Amino acid sequence: MNLPSDFTPDQLAKLDQATLIALILTLWQRVQELTAENQALRDQLVKNSQNSSKPPSSDGLKKPRPRSLRPQGQRRSGGQPGHQGHTLAMVEQPQHVQVHPISTCPHCAANLRAVAPRGREKRQVFDIPPVQIEVTEHQAEIKVCPVCGEQVKGTFPAAVTQPVQYGPRIQAQAAYLNNYQLLPWARACELLGDLYGHTPGEALVLTANTALAAQIEPSLAAIKAQLIQAEVAHFDESGLRVAAKLNWLHVASTEKLTYYAVHGRRGQKGMKDVGILPKFTGTAIHDHWSPYLAFTNCRHAFCNSHHLRELYFVVEQYQQSWAEQMARLLLAIKAAVAAVPPGQMALPAERLTHFAQRYDELIAQGLQANPPPEDPPPRKRGRPKQPPPKNLLDRLQQHKDQVLAFMHDLRVPFDNNQAERDVRMVKVKQKVSGAFRTVGGAEIFCAIRSYISTARKHGLNAIDAIHDALLGKPFIPCTSGVA
Repeated sequence: MNLPSDFTPDQLAKLDQATLIALILTLWQRVQELTAENQALRDQLVKNSQNSSKPPSSDGLKKPRPRSLRPQGQRRSGGQPGHQGHTLAMVEQPQHVQVHPISTCPHCAANLRAVAPRGREKRQVFDIPPVQIEVTEHQAEIKVCPVCGEQVKGTFPAAVTQPVQYGPRIQAQAAYLNNYQLLPWARACELLGDLYGHTPGEALVLTANTALAAQIEPSLAAIKAQLIQAEVAHFDESGLRVAAKLNWLHVASTEKLTYYAVHGRRGQKGMKDVGILPKFTGTAIHDHWSPYLAFTNCRHAFCNSHHLRELYFVVEQYQQSWAEQMARLLLAIKAAVAAVPPGQMALPAERLTHFAQRYDELIAQGLQANPPPEDPPPRKRGRPKQPPPKNLLDRLQQHKDQVLAFMHDLRVPFDNNQAERDVRMVKVKQKVSGAFRTVGGAEIFCAIRSYISTARKHGLNAIDAIHDALLGKPFIPCTSGVA
């Protein structure tokens, strides 16, 4: 009904009953629309990394107050009972010993030079001696054969190919600083100069990265194959700026394996081209993004840290008690799983039944608090728009098995923190460098980072692992690393 927006009281008094009712209904509908729009804007304003899936980088300078998802009061701060501390311990055979004699008594000024010491108090200082680059000259002998008269020359080592070049150890450190400590090329070279008194050119980093990426191909193939065979694996994806365009970093990982890949697409196309999910038959841990569910060859489990943040958002913004109780239930199930004795693969049947029934009860309470509209608007293309509590309820109801997978199979973790931790440092790399200039550079970084991360997860020294790879002996994870 098209009515003027500036009715005067006299005009309203002259309206007949039908027109007045139509006007009231129109205004009521408009009030409802504005209320919904206002709520949506308020929801958008208060969302941050603590109560939604938004990344911490989106919080800006006004960071929300940190809030742990763990219940308070269960453990005191600091080391827990039974925790073995780590501190410097004296060594039996120090490289250097300095004796500090005492020649005069500080009390009476007597001469103590001829007095034999009764003992010594020891203190040890751990430090690094000054280090400088050493140059090794290789000389190949040149001789004239007395039999045939030909001039012949000795053979250089296979790694010595240029008149002047850098060795594998400094190349390993350059690759380590750039790909693991995330220093840009110039700063990595500057640090090497400060440490060793010789500043290499930035080409050293490029040469080291290119050589390393070529040498670790067998290791990457093994990592990928073992991830495909893993019983449980974590998956995630995040935006990555490459060659002035938005690309996507895909990660698949376990406690012992990490595989990164960069692709121009985020969804199924990118996941298929990475080549792990299409062949994976274990349990895939991820957030609730629907493209993952297109891979029906494996089981799926959702990250419950995401659910906890969304539940707290519903509590804060909509004051709905079912959400708080659901968060407590998920944490109670998590605690029950943590208390299961080693070797047991699932919770007892009666506990599973109790938790599942309580879960259904809370879903029913939530649906009662968020009923569908009595007069739904005309159906448009796509999913009908709903408030956040209803969207969350629908997911929790429709994907109950994926949400509670961690209590049915104790190999399945409560959250997807493993993949998110593996993604985090690549995002730091993007913050430091801004973006990757070329797709090839991004692919080399992903390959090297996959290798280093996997080596570190196996307890190896990262620089040694890189050095071995540059010598043609890359670390290959064993099949026991599949988790």
